[in-house]
Amino acid sequence: MPKRSSPSRRPSASGPKTARQRKLNPKCRGELSELAFAHKAAALGFGVAKPYGDSERFDFILISRDWPEGDKLWRVQIKSSATLFRGFYNVKTNRGTPDGAVPYLPSEVDFVVVYIVPDDVFFIFPIRETPLFVRIRPKRSHRRGLYKAYREAWHLLRPPK
Repeated sequence: MPKRSSPSRRPSASGPKTARQRKLNPKCRGELSELAFAHKAAALGFGVAKPYGDSERFDFILISRDWPEGDKLWRVQIKSSATLFRGFYNVKTNRGTPDGAVPYLPSEVDFVVVYIVPDDVFFIFPIRETPLFVRIRPKRSHRRGLYKAYREAWHLLRPPK
């Protein structure tokens, strides 16, 4: 006998979703964000390496070429958001532990990259400048605001000119 939905359940305000959209859990969305980062970084000429397993504090090693001392390797942690809450995309830039949230340390990660999925935009924060929590308005206001210096700041990963 088919299962009936509860009459008190209302359809989502965003309308019906496809089966694939319903299946996307936070881990899957994070994996898709990592793929978007790897694609963009490779398209910009960076080498991209993924550590085996998920035990490291970082998601990728980015290889930046043409530094005076040779290739530079950056440890990069990806964070993302696809949901607007009160007009902002909210992103926690720390890591969870059994004892609570802990910020990433410069000894663990070099950059935290925040990916705003619906806008397809990356905010690149050096670890020493990474806030613990990022609130970003939708695309129309990325050109101004608190984090505009970090919007698509791929130059921070390249050798200085």
